[in-house]
Amino acid sequence: MVTPALIAWLRDSDPALRWQVERDLMCEPPEVWEATRARIATEGFGARLLAFQDPDGQWAGGAYFPGGFDFHGPEAAEDAGQPWTATTWTLNSLREWGLDSAVLRERRTAELLAENSRWEYENLPYWGGEVDCCINAVTVSNGLWLGADITGIVDWFLEHRLPDGGWNCEWVEGSTRSSFHSTLNSLKGLLAYDVATGGTDATRAARHGGEEYLLQRGLFRRLSTGEPVAPWVDGFAYPFRWFYNVLNAAEYFRQASLLDGATPDPRMADAIELIRGARQPDGTWLQARRHPGRVWFEVDVPAGEPSKWLTLFGTRVLAWWDSHTP
Repeated sequence: MVTPALIAWLRDSDPALRWQVERDLMCEPPEVWEATRARIATEGFGARLLAFQDPDGQWAGGAYFPGGFDFHGPEAAEDAGQPWTATTWTLNSLREWGLDSAVLRERRTAELLAENSRWEYENLPYWGGEVDCCINAVTVSNGLWLGADITGIVDWFLEHRLPDGGWNCEWVEGSTRSSFHSTLNSLKGLLAYDVATGGTDATRAARHGGEEYLLQRGLFRRLSTGEPVAPWVDGFAYPFRWFYNVLNAAEYFRQASLLDGATPDPRMADAIELIRGARQPDGTWLQARRHPGRVWFEVDVPAGEPSKWLTLFGTRVLAWWDSHTP
């Protein structure tokens, strides 16, 4: 399915995507994809986002929401989504795209955020995290990337893991059952910590326990009935943001396997077939939807069109699975 035409289509893209195609699908030598990756800071999506940074180190004047966001206005309505322009979401994009952190370290971004950015929840300091698992997870990943001290947030994850093995952002509302969304995002933060530092016995145990929560459910089923947990499990949309789907989860397990030296768990087989089944005859994956909410600019296609980002993820996941599975 990975035809020359598909590779040419994928490679004709922004440097943030192109370098990953060169590294992971074309197996180019490091000097090729590293040169493409270096261009993120000076052209395309990455350069555009960097240009929006505020003098105080933030984006859009806020930590998770833009400064002055009206939490009671039309933009806060449930069907309006949420704005994706503030600091946390912008840092996520730049990091996930592969921007060299030296660019933001030279701007003293971590220090400026420590001085100037506070969470909308109880005005807590930025690098101290807050009470939401998904927010804390990306703050761990972004802090490691920028050289901030996020040790306290890592400890928070160890303390707030639920008895069934995962996490739920609604624990503050009394929830004692883990969430697919919250667990996957929490795992991403812990994986970033283990990759960057080697981890500890406690972080590795928590991560593997959270992975087991998802694997017991085949990445998309209810443990009680075996039925799909929700329609969104195979609704693939890029950017992933905080939303769960089996492609997002499978990409996490692919990355974790690189660290752990593990082969794919056979309990993922049905989820992998959902991913494979969504592949079009030409080898592409279609964008299911755009998550509503304010953005700096669009980085992928409208719903129903072939997505280069999703095609990269889908092709990469299937290549990983198929290389280890008879």
